[in-house]
Amino acid sequence: MQPSINFWMCFAGLIYLIFGVFLFRKDIGAARGWDKLIVLNGIWIAVSLAVFAPEHFGGPMHVSDIVPSWMPARWFWAPFVGCALLAAAASLIARKFELVSTALLGLMFFLFVCMLHIPALLASPGNRFVWAYALRDSTFCAGAWALAGLHSRVARPELSKWTIVSCRLVIGVAAIYFAVQHFLHPEFAPGFPLELKTPGWVPVPWLWGYLAGAILLTSGVFLIVNKKSRMAAAALGALMTALTLLLYVPIWILAHAGSTPEIMEAINYVFDTLLYAGAALALAAALPREAD
Repeated sequence: MQPSINFWMCFAGLIYLIFGVFLFRKDIGAARGWDKLIVLNGIWIAVSLAVFAPEHFGGPMHVSDIVPSWMPARWFWAPFVGCALLAAAASLIARKFELVSTALLGLMFFLFVCMLHIPALLASPGNRFVWAYALRDSTFCAGAWALAGLHSRVARPELSKWTIVSCRLVIGVAAIYFAVQHFLHPEFAPGFPLELKTPGWVPVPWLWGYLAGAILLTSGVFLIVNKKSRMAAAALGALMTALTLLLYVPIWILAHAGSTPEIMEAINYVFDTLLYAGAALALAAALPREAD
């Protein structure tokens, strides 16, 4: 029996997690306070990218089907993106060619927004989920470009400064939108305000929506006004890390009684949220300590 696509997604993520913790062990041990969490940004991003990569090589989600019809050689782009995800993850874990890899990773998410989400927004401007997907990938783009700004700080300080400022504003605006959606629809699972509702086994499920909304709103406002912005970005990262471990991992475990697509959907929720955590922590790493 051939291993399923779910197996390869989990296997890829586990390999990158093991190598990430091993290669970052000294940084993790030396970090103090918020830095203990912030230093994990590259690991969280790399593990998430590695998990998503096998999806692009085939499976029940049919990633290639969302490639715009006007693009030539549509069969090529999904596996190409899968290879790019693995390469970016390897760069972040090995800490080699980080400026190039993060700049290109941000460009990839930016193209997703322009080519997939903006047309969807124009077609359905009143659909809150379409906005959430667009702002999700904008957040991923901003996290990658924040790291690119960090790694270009010495060579191009002015460009680095404005890149990080732009990323701070994008992540702040997205966090405020997500917060509003949590306040309007607290029954939906916290984190990204997507289609999944908080499971019935979670005690007082609506409370977690309001709590996540409050943290998102506070962090988003602080990021936009640039007050305690590094701490605000770290708080976003802490929230999303906690949601990954305490909510979405149990959902994933319980989904194993279902079908392969259900399991894959649960995996995507886990690592979308972890990637959000990595993007927020990447912004925190790029922001100057003086902003605290």
